[in-house]
Amino acid sequence: MAFTMHSHSGQFCPGHAKDQLEDIIKHAISIGYTTMGLTEHMPRTHLEDLYPEELDDPEASLAALSPRHEAYLLEAKRLQEVYAPQLHILIGFEGEWLRPSYGPLIETLSAYPMVDYFIGSLHHVCSIPIDYDDAYYRRALAAAGGTEERMFERYYDEQFEMLRTLRPRIVGHFDLIRLMSSEPGRDVSLWRGVWERVVRNLQFVAGYGGWLECNSSALRKGLAEPYPCRVIAEEWLKHGGKFTLSDDSHGIAQVGTNYARALDFLSSLGVSNLYILERNPHPGTPNDQKSTLSTKELSIASIKEVVSKW
Repeated sequence: MAFTMHSHSGQFCPGHAKDQLEDIIKHAISIGYTTMGLTEHMPRTHLEDLYPEELDDPEASLAALSPRHEAYLLEAKRLQEVYAPQLHILIGFEGEWLRPSYGPLIETLSAYPMVDYFIGSLHHVCSIPIDYDDAYYRRALAAAGGTEERMFERYYDEQFEMLRTLRPRIVGHFDLIRLMSSEPGRDVSLWRGVWERVVRNLQFVAGYGGWLECNSSALRKGLAEPYPCRVIAEEWLKHGGKFTLSDDSHGIAQVGTNYARALDFLSSLGVSNLYILERNPHPGTPNDQKSTLSTKELSIASIKEVVSKW
């Protein structure tokens, strides 16, 4: 039983991903996925938050984001109904904590009846992207104090602010900050201030019952370990933390990418089971009421059995 709790399409993340959402779902079914969380990026609301590819006509680009999100939810609901016999589809989105003022929008979007959950993520430090390119990363570095140690501290402080405000059921790529750093494989536990913040955040998530995703996208981006890295994953497990699994795919070619390596990584940590969400009823949201979510436990061995056939 293969699954992902974090995915994107080119249809609703143009310039950022590839392929139509329905084609991605068909492919996921063809390789043995039984559950798929759809989590397109939420809309941004300020011109200063647009990416370079959106700047040819900034006003038009910004105006298109909210209607695109609404169109995504409608299409996701349609696909959930069409493919219900083959795939358990959950409808979510990836929250964008650019700054605290985005908190109310994330809460509003998560209250929509068809929305099951959202991924609580941080792609910015000081409201500047940290995973787009080196130029943006350097800008964020300067804004955060000029050293990577200070930048990591700022990242985990902003993450904590997001966690306290939103308490997301799933925390996305917990240590994304290491992606473009000068030493992605460094042992962050050696930075006292950073490590204190990491532990604080992990304790908080464990305290309210949130999950971390083991996100395999770090591997396709050239990192040696998934998100989160080993030292953080080990600390998470000390607090009784639970993992779900995500490919964070941005198109057909990335569905399930590096799952074998991610599962081996989890096994090496002593993890034997992963967790997914299920909705009831499925499909649909009758009378515009939210579905009830339950937790299902899957053995890593059962997932490996599917992945081994790819």
